[in-house]
Amino acid sequence: MGNTHLKSIRIHPVKALRGQAPREAVVEPWGLAGDRRWMLIDDGGRVVTQRQQPRLALAAAELLPGGGVRLSAPGARPLTVPVPRQGETVPVEIFRDKVDAVLAPDPAVHTWCSALLGMGGRLVHMDDPAARRPVDPRYALPGETVSFADGYPLLLTTTASLDALNALIAGGDHAAEGPLPMNRFRPNVVVSGTEAWAEDGWSRVTIGEVAFRVAKPCGRCVVTTTDQTTAGRGREPLHTLGRHRRRDGKLVFGQNLVPLGPGTVRVGDPVTAVA
Repeated sequence: MGNTHLKSIRIHPVKALRGQAPREAVVEPWGLAGDRRWMLIDDGGRVVTQRQQPRLALAAAELLPGGGVRLSAPGARPLTVPVPRQGETVPVEIFRDKVDAVLAPDPAVHTWCSALLGMGGRLVHMDDPAARRPVDPRYALPGETVSFADGYPLLLTTTASLDALNALIAGGDHAAEGPLPMNRFRPNVVVSGTEAWAEDGWSRVTIGEVAFRVAKPCGRCVVTTTDQTTAGRGREPLHTLGRHRRRDGKLVFGQNLVPLGPGTVRVGDPVTAVA
């Protein structure tokens, strides 16, 4: 695979909000340290993401030492939220999973989040990812858990596959929407130096000192059609994925990973893969 390496790292401290791109990240069993440990919920306890609220793309969360976050959004005063010490646990629903989470302790946080959502909203924290939410048992090994990510600890994408997808978009019905940036897909690790779609055949991948198993391809949703800088929506990439990347009824791009051990990944790390 030649000079295959880790091009970038993405961490999203609050699910659905804009994240950050550190040069290195600690790998925990449930994902990159600090990734998607916070989540917005509605008054019924259900997760709120860019699926329902594309304007969440305009809000940002910065990870602070100790796991707290600094929230910012256009027209709103920035707000710092510490990790709850011993907060009230509430049941929340993230897609098909029912999970216990801890409410942010300051009522002002929920007021801020409600203003962001334009409806009643709250911010919750996953206090114990080792115990709260198992990975989908259809694709998991015993004991594997995940944060508030859609379903798996990490998402890997490759620059070569994005280039190939953008070439398909350029030749299609909605060429004016391309080329699309990688942030449409909200990955955790982006790999360069592969052939296009090489990741389709991987069963294991090692990034620097850390090994991962490849659980399954990532099925994509309407969030990928959301411009992460304007919150506007289009047809791509789902239109093109539907024509060229349909697998088992899903439109796929990227691979879901589960760590096989701890360690730290760093931008520039060599990447090796096993079919």
